[in-house]
Amino acid sequence: MIQFNLLPDVKIKYIKSQRTKRKVILASLVVSGASLLVVALLFISVQVVQKKRLDDISKDIVTQTNQLKNVPDLDKILTIQNQLSALPALHDGKPLSSRLLDYLTQVTPAAASVSSISADFSINKISITGNADSSATVNKYADTLKFATYTSSKQEAGKPFSEVVTSISAASGAADPTRQASFTLSFNFDPILFNNTESPTLTIPKITSTRSETEKPSAIFKESTKPTQTQGAN
Repeated sequence: MIQFNLLPDVKIKYIKSQRTKRKVILASLVVSGASLLVVALLFISVQVVQKKRLDDISKDIVTQTNQLKNVPDLDKILTIQNQLSALPALHDGKPLSSRLLDYLTQVTPAAASVSSISADFSINKISITGNADSSATVNKYADTLKFATYTSSKQEAGKPFSEVVTSISAASGAADPTRQASFTLSFNFDPILFNNTESPTLTIPKITSTRSETEKPSAIFKESTKPTQTQGAN
């Protein structure tokens, strides 16, 4: 069977354009409807959902505020909590004074005894009063403090004590201060020795004599090795 298309080309193009037009209109309506739906959802979310949520949060804030206002002595409780939160920092800054006896045990000679200790951590100063068998022992005590060193995580070789001042007098009942002496030693200390966050190690020098002995010019006291010249007889 043979079919003939008797429609002119213009009519065919017109029909195709109408079909395309309807498709475009339908697609536009679908997109417009979707856009209106999105706008409606956003409007509901902002004006209804979020507004209700904000109202609920405001009510919760008012309720919690009223509950806090009804707590007795609330200001005191908050003050105590603030003080408790500051305790760790205060503890870290507090000097570890218990190390003092360990340090004194290391630096005090066996022939010396300590009767009283006064430590002022605000100015980093220590004062020691005691007795020794002789003034030489007291001088040795002072030299030990002067020549001692320490190491820590922040310091490889530091001076733990400085500005050592010695005062020696005859002990009660002793006529000769070189045989029995009372003494007072005052000196400054490095604050790191008592720092809670550090663990310094004290190194004590091996002092066998007084400072006057260790610092005397040795060349003067050396025995001359040059042969003595004698005046020949005429």
